Amino acid sequence: MQAELVADVQCGTGESPVWQAREQALYWVDIPARRLWRWHAPSGALAHWQAPEQLACVARAADGEGWIGGLESGVFRLRAMADGTLAASLLASARHAREGMRFNDDRCDRQGRFWAGTMLMDMAQAAPVGVLQRCDGAGALHTVLDGLITPNGLGFSPDGRTMYLSDSHPQVQTIWAFDYDVDSGTPSRRRVFVDMKPLPGRPDGAAVDADGGYWICANDAGLVHRFTPQGKLDRSLPVPVKKPAMCAFGGAALDTLFVTSIRPAGIDLSDQPLAGGVFALQPGVKGLEEPPFRA
Repeated sequence: MQAELVADVQCGTGESPVWQAREQALYWVDIPARRLWRWHAPSGALAHWQAPEQLACVARAADGEGWIGGLESGVFRLRAMADGTLAASLLASARHAREGMRFNDDRCDRQGRFWAGTMLMDMAQAAPVGVLQRCDGAGALHTVLDGLITPNGLGFSPDGRTMYLSDSHPQVQTIWAFDYDVDSGTPSRRRVFVDMKPLPGRPDGAAVDADGGYWICANDAGLVHRFTPQGKLDRSLPVPVKKPAMCAFGGAALDTLFVTSIRPAGIDLSDQPLAGGVFALQPGVKGLEEPPFRA
């Protein structure tokens, strides 16, 4: 199954793809470029807006008033302006453990709570100072889990009662599942869902399909893996880059899997000239519309 190139945009770190059915458009971020991208499916037109800080993750606001996003200093309301910038209004300040941290992966649960992890940008330090935080309707940030190095892979089962989380750092490479209380937004009974160390790639960003399959980008392996709800590897789909970063379902029938990727700096990319691009796969299953943030 061949991946189709959607956008050759050479993102330094392409992350957080979100499909907007009303617009028939895909949005995603390029973290180091501080940029929110938009690809309009019917026309193929591209547009982008600049954020005031590194923008790691976004979710659509349910009231239609723009986005909620994790920047370096906190979680913000974001609005795309005509001058190509993102107007940012602070919802909750981040309380990082040290300098040099930012938000990373995100998802909204089925009730519209915004979940996002934080990490130290210098991954070589392997510092377990990252945390998983929840932003609820009041706009406050609640730390729910700590001791993470590179939190990733957030996702929720179709019924919302299972939460998934990975740590993609080379020393961890593990995906966990949690029981999830949909009323309080509380995960419990953490257990290993998949140990990725024996498998190709590190567990990066993820999406859940309508059948409960968990799709996760295998960073460094150029693959996207699907695991059954029981944690069994079901299939692996290739992309023409080594570092797929995050995936999301979209398209008119929600049967396309969009994959963002990373373009590493300072290395020879002659074997992967499309690194940093966005790709589309036909996985043979349908996804679920990602819930917006409900304030």
